[in-house]
Amino acid sequence: MATRNIRVIGDEILTKKCKPVRFMTPRILQLIDDMFETMYGQNGAGLAAPQVGILKQIVVMDVDDGNQYVLINPEIIEEEGSQTGSEGCLSVPGKYGIVTRPEKVKVKALDTDMKEFVLEGEGLLARCICHEVAHLRGELYVDLVEGELRDNSELEEEEEGEEEQA
Repeated sequence: MATRNIRVIGDEILTKKCKPVRFMTPRILQLIDDMFETMYGQNGAGLAAPQVGILKQIVVMDVDDGNQYVLINPEIIEEEGSQTGSEGCLSVPGKYGIVTRPEKVKVKALDTDMKEFVLEGEGLLARCICHEVAHLRGELYVDLVEGELRDNSELEEEEEGEEEQA
């Protein structure tokens, strides 16, 4: 496993559409392992292949629910409700914004054995699925931010203030 460089906003690769994965190879399995290591090394909840410079439809996620998720060629097939909250991105370091996403989603994808499965997510998992799948279309969350992007230091100050009030 290896940590890869994360591409940041302004890098043209983040605006390109990704190609589907046709078949599994040892290189793709290695990429998936590297993506997890890179994501964990940066304390992320999800990472899409274009964020490490690869234009393939691959997403990895871990939202602290005890599961690691790998989505190959994901397609969101259902959305329900809405949630509004803070969202950040490893490709937009040091910033966050308020974004509205579906509360629940259903996504169809392939696993590392190239077998189709359906994953249903709600809350943070739904937000993460939507965020990462958007990367595969060349879209960044900054285009959905309600208001302006803010510095992460502001979010940390808000959270500390909430803890003091509790």
